[in-house]
Amino acid sequence: MPNPLVSDRFIDFLLSEVLDAEGLCRLPAFSEHSRATFRPWLDACRRVAREVLWPAYEPMDHKPPRFDNEAVLVHPAMRECWSSLVSLGVLNATRPPAVGGQHLPLTVATLAHAYLMAANLSAYGFAGLTSGAAHLIEVFGADEVKALFLAPLYEGRWTGTMALTEPQAGSSLGDVSTIATPAADGRFRLRGAKLFISGGDHDLTENIVHLVLARIEGAPAGTRGISLFAVPKRRPHEGRLVDNDVVTSGLIRKIGWKGLPSVALSLGDDGDCLGWLVGPEHQGLKCMFQMMNEARLMVGMNAAATASVAFHEALEYARVRRQGRALGVNDPAQPPVALVEHPDVRRMLLRQKAIVEGAFAVIGLAARFADVSEHAPDEATRSEAKLLLDLLTPIAKSFPAEKGFEANTLAVQVHGGYGYTSEYLPEAWLRDQKLNSIHEGTTTIQGLDLLGRKVVAGGGAALAALERHVRAAIAEAKAKDLTFIEPLEQGLEHLLRVTATLGGRGVSGDVAGMLAHSADYLDLASTVIVGWAWVSMATRAHGRGDDFSRGLTQAARYWLATELPRTSHLAHLCESNESSYLDLRDEWLG
Repeated sequence: MPNPLVSDRFIDFLLSEVLDAEGLCRLPAFSEHSRATFRPWLDACRRVAREVLWPAYEPMDHKPPRFDNEAVLVHPAMRECWSSLVSLGVLNATRPPAVGGQHLPLTVATLAHAYLMAANLSAYGFAGLTSGAAHLIEVFGADEVKALFLAPLYEGRWTGTMALTEPQAGSSLGDVSTIATPAADGRFRLRGAKLFISGGDHDLTENIVHLVLARIEGAPAGTRGISLFAVPKRRPHEGRLVDNDVVTSGLIRKIGWKGLPSVALSLGDDGDCLGWLVGPEHQGLKCMFQMMNEARLMVGMNAAATASVAFHEALEYARVRRQGRALGVNDPAQPPVALVEHPDVRRMLLRQKAIVEGAFAVIGLAARFADVSEHAPDEATRSEAKLLLDLLTPIAKSFPAEKGFEANTLAVQVHGGYGYTSEYLPEAWLRDQKLNSIHEGTTTIQGLDLLGRKVVAGGGAALAALERHVRAAIAEAKAKDLTFIEPLEQGLEHLLRVTATLGGRGVSGDVAGMLAHSADYLDLASTVIVGWAWVSMATRAHGRGDDFSRGLTQAARYWLATELPRTSHLAHLCESNESSYLDLRDEWLG
């Protein structure tokens, strides 16, 4: 059968039995929805993914956008992809009817969009960025800004970007140096350079709106002095669009995500780049975090989807490719067996399944907390959900990217010598996957964010809420006599103890002692939280006896038996503050 991209059975199970998507319809914001309205959306996303985006993936990977020194030209197949995504309603699916949306729960939309990402992550990238930019303007833009930009973005006539990174600053946004000078009419003239801007130039739509971080002249140094501006490639003027002194100075040649151009932009070289302030002056980074956090969940889902499509490709290949004989069979007259009959191939496939479906579950949990944090009727419920969303976001972004890359390498490995050839797709997905650990904040940044901000927020309230959820899942599993959950209990204890130890160092002023092993802490927390997700899924699948449920149970057993014991070692590294790289001098590296 053709590659399904993502398992329909698994997504249906996750939405209905683990995340209780239908239960969200009890919230007033979603009262007009039900399982009957969710199903057509899922089916439509599946159809567009499989029939439109998927056939365009390989051609777009082989022939990336080109720059003719005047404009960036995308692959012709992208036009049908874009038209289908716009017609589907992807750009504003979760937004209210006032801006043309369906007000679907983010939980449902996120998992439905996984198919689109698995089919063609570059094509979806245009949509995800545009949706995020429009939502940012919807929330923080003044009426004039909304009137200019909101409808063209949500209608897909224009696309959007986030223009944060600069050549000299990289991820250090406090060092942004693009300058905004007030103009007489209330707008601002911008001058500066931006780098690695995904979707920053193309010939797909008539205009592109860049959400740009810049400093108003005289602003405070660091992140406290950053403002946010909507800067179109072509600005509206007397009923038409005119050039806005936004120039593409180069096209980045990437190892993956080939269909989505990444460019370097020059703003205001001729002194005529106008931008509209979005949100209060000097509060730009605070506003931008809405789009950044949405993008982090999107990148996490891109990573899970990229691992998923490769897993299903490897699974089908292992079932049809016959090679070698079963262990203990030495008779050359015996026919070769399918690769899936070899124990180590099954190990590689089960590990991919555990990573992929565990990642989907964690991202789904984060999306559900996002829905509840925005729409629950009582403040206490909204507040706890917001704490849990904030805590899960760095994990939902980084775990699928890091472990997803491992899953993608296993998909290549299952294909053997064919895996590293461009005639087979796993090598392309491996290239795509690597970018996800860099997009929207590297894994290092996610670890620092998790440990330095999220778990200590509110005096540890987020971690306390997480503990309640995990212990409730453990109790439910014990009530159903699941016999393999003890490693999750131990992992949770390691996480709580290490957090207290490292938090104590921070309180005492030893910031380096607290954060030096933030990458290990992120790994520890991710392993526990994915374990929580797997115990929740195994509990609901327990006792059913069908192949699907047995597969979930085996993946849960595998994760708890092989990954949760690592938490002891990770806890030791954090608590002992192992110092080999802390004591290292650069001249010793050779």
